[in-house]
Amino acid sequence: MTTLPTPDPARLARLREALLTASYTADGCLDLLGPTGYAALARNEAVPALRATRGGTPLETLIRLFLLQQPASYAAAAAALPVDDCLIDGWLTADGDLVRATVDVRPYANEVAGLDSADAWVVSDLGCAVGGAGGIGGGGSAAGVPRRELVLGVGGASTTLANLAVRRPVRSVLDLGTGSGVQALHAARHAQRVTGTDLNPRALAFAQLTLALSGFDHVETAEGSLFEPVGDQKFDLIVSNPPFVISPDSRFVYRDGGMAGDDLCRSLVRSAAAHLEPGGYCQLLANWQHVKGEDWHDRLAGWVAGTGLDAWVVQREVQDVAQYAELWLRDGGDHLAGREAYEARYNEWLDAFEAAGVEGIGFGWITLRNSGAEQPAVRIEEWPHPVEQPLGPHIERWFARQDFLREHDDAALLAARYLLADEVVQEQVGAPGAEDPEHVVLRQGRGMRRATKVDTVGAGFAGVCDGSLAAGDIVDAIARLLDEDGSGLRDRVPESLRLLVEQGFIEPAV
Repeated sequence: MTTLPTPDPARLARLREALLTASYTADGCLDLLGPTGYAALARNEAVPALRATRGGTPLETLIRLFLLQQPASYAAAAAALPVDDCLIDGWLTADGDLVRATVDVRPYANEVAGLDSADAWVVSDLGCAVGGAGGIGGGGSAAGVPRRELVLGVGGASTTLANLAVRRPVRSVLDLGTGSGVQALHAARHAQRVTGTDLNPRALAFAQLTLALSGFDHVETAEGSLFEPVGDQKFDLIVSNPPFVISPDSRFVYRDGGMAGDDLCRSLVRSAAAHLEPGGYCQLLANWQHVKGEDWHDRLAGWVAGTGLDAWVVQREVQDVAQYAELWLRDGGDHLAGREAYEARYNEWLDAFEAAGVEGIGFGWITLRNSGAEQPAVRIEEWPHPVEQPLGPHIERWFARQDFLREHDDAALLAARYLLADEVVQEQVGAPGAEDPEHVVLRQGRGMRRATKVDTVGAGFAGVCDGSLAAGDIVDAIARLLDEDGSGLRDRVPESLRLLVEQGFIEPAV
């Protein structure tokens, strides 16, 4: 099996300085490769990058070594790196007169809301930086590593979770199932202490390399499943991109949960409350089963019920069982193993789904918060539409609005003042030439980018929400304008007002 780098701190500092000097950063690679080559590289397509790195500059050499798995001459490597240090610590290995990378070292813009972007690097197994391990081949290993122990780098799922996470300054963060350390890398910029856990000891070693190379020394790691490694510790933020794949076996530690159906994600949700500080958040990606005869909303509500946590569950996509099986069979390289073996594996997946009554698989994200409320706010919805990224600040504001709504009865809602949220526009829809629109729509340009139909009162109310008047005063003015009974309108408006606040079209004025 491939030996992972074991860097000496002084030599590691020299390596990091060399990477920065060569502009081996996310921005530097984008400038060199251009948008087309950079995007292709993110899809694990190497040809455009190979064409763009034929000049032999230090940056081109580094891209070829660490991203494209191409050998370099000792002299070319020495012009870009402290090559002897890298050979001693194991970042490179000698191959005759050439040197080769032992791991993928991928530049990463470590972005956290409210902070300037910082240069960082994510270390993972060769060939596993993005897009899973499906392209490695059918032999069951990569670079001498058993496939089940592979450690992936930055992918779509890890980027999605990083964009969802609430990034307020906190004392402690748990990255449960850290893998190569992407989430811990983000957390290290806004937390005093970060703990990364994983069942795969190789993943913990890679996470340590990622954090050390990127200049962070306040991250600890612990081996074990789910919350076992942290005992009864509590955290201000828990993030997890867990092995959520609903698979008939557990061949791959990086993706297969090893529990029946969607039990791993359910278990994580059920256990989170015991590990959250007051006001703390738990955010995870998940898959869940759509079972025949059972509403998926009810299934997810059952995961949350009794935890005492506020919850916002968003289903982004649903695949039928055939699509789902094909996706993960390809990820595991089964499509390269021959038709007979592939079809046998395909049937195993479909047999397992049929036995469990599963008709589809939902993909989405779950955010939990320990608000301490007697009546937790729970929203479970399907939203396949584009959203603004990063979404974390909007998620935090959604939970703050739930606090506001819990604390305000109808009279208090009418006594409060409100502001129209940023980039909300009004659309009028109707037949061409009609004197009046059939309906009026408010549409968000930020956050979830929702749209909702409103009546004349709702449109008029939203249009004058500048924080200067209490809602009740606005309603009274609208009643006089429309010659309606003000008392009756006050009785009707709070229901619509709650919807507009809950969905973020208007915000309570501070």
